Amino acid sequence: MRFLETFVAAAALLVAGAQSAITKLPLPKSCTGVAAARHSNTVASGWSFVKIAGGLKQVRTVIWDTNGNMLVAQATRGISIHTFGADGCINSTSLLISGAQLNHGLALSPDGKTLYASSETTAYSWAYDVATMKVSGQKTIVKGMSTGVHSTRAIAVVPKDPNFILLQVGSNSNFDMASANKATGRAIIKIFDVSKAPAAGYNYNTDGEVYGYGLRNEIGFVADPNGVFWGVENSGDDFTRTENGNKKDIHTNNPAEKLNNLGDPLKTRDAWYGYPTCFTVWDPSSFSNGLKTGQHFVVAPNSSYTDATCNGKAVPPRLSFQAHSAPIWNTFDTDAKNMYVTFHGSWDRQPPTGFKVVQVPFTRLADGSYDPVAPADSMKGYNDIFSATNPGSCTANGLTQSNCFRLTASSWDPAGRGLFVGSDNSAEGEIFILSPKA
Repeated sequence: MRFLETFVAAAALLVAGAQSAITKLPLPKSCTGVAAARHSNTVASGWSFVKIAGGLKQVRTVIWDTNGNMLVAQATRGISIHTFGADGCINSTSLLISGAQLNHGLALSPDGKTLYASSETTAYSWAYDVATMKVSGQKTIVKGMSTGVHSTRAIAVVPKDPNFILLQVGSNSNFDMASANKATGRAIIKIFDVSKAPAAGYNYNTDGEVYGYGLRNEIGFVADPNGVFWGVENSGDDFTRTENGNKKDIHTNNPAEKLNNLGDPLKTRDAWYGYPTCFTVWDPSSFSNGLKTGQHFVVAPNSSYTDATCNGKAVPPRLSFQAHSAPIWNTFDTDAKNMYVTFHGSWDRQPPTGFKVVQVPFTRLADGSYDPVAPADSMKGYNDIFSATNPGSCTANGLTQSNCFRLTASSWDPAGRGLFVGSDNSAEGEIFILSPKA
């Protein structure tokens, strides 16, 4: 499966045409039957907040069909679909696909006719009819994905050629040393041509091509208007650093979480981002050799492998986030002037951090490419726009239990209301709209 030079522009035009036909909707101040937000929160100046849906189960991903209906991945429940009334509030909800095994990945082809979703081990497709809001013809597209501590599988359709999908598998432990070998099919993103999928589906480990690897848990990724994908990566826990035989606990502020420029999937192959050997500096004060935020380090430098080795071999992150923030999903606004990232929140740090949505300012460079405004060594490359009132008091007992919301989905509304974000707190799955004030 070799397709590095493939380019299909029609898909991008189809998406633009479909979204332009979606009726604009007003931003509601509240919605009848929707209870107040379960947890206290703070909204940045210049933004408004409204809870649009509640009573859901572990909201993980939000996407839109070509009529502007909202599809939601609810982990351990399935895929729900929600329509909106003229007031901008939800006026109908139904379960599109019932599947306790489905847990995170959700994507639609640009023409809106093929739906993809994933469990820990398998990626599926269905024919989707936007008029009836029904699916049919379930197929197994990819099977045999590894199991482990990171069970979610992000999935995306390549906008330039929707025959191809990206499918991610995280590491199976904190330090998954075997994942350095691409053949394990872990800490990796692979690309598959769904138009040529075998009847029983591809095998994840042996089929497809490697887009990028050394990605500990690239749990969310999104394409910019040029089709270049940007991913958010959860890094490791409980770190120490050994220098000259002296071991130091550095886990409170290192390693950084990452924003990676993953490249154009029709051109990029076998890019290595460092894991399980190289990690990213957040707080340089933990290191004695002049490393900067955004550079790579090893946990125990030696004569054969040093920080310099990492910085010469591994693709560096384009921007870094506070250690243990746990970024889950990212999305661009309409003109890609900003990226928005949801932070699930930390368990391996005191005081906790995360439990918020941040805005990453972007710019379009002279060559037409998109890039964050902040330099790669910045610790201030993003702004908080929505957060738990006191993140330092938030708990994170297990993946979804907390006394605060656990922010997940991130999706810009084609009907013009703003940024939709989800929470998968086990007490209640919620969806909020964050909207910039005029």
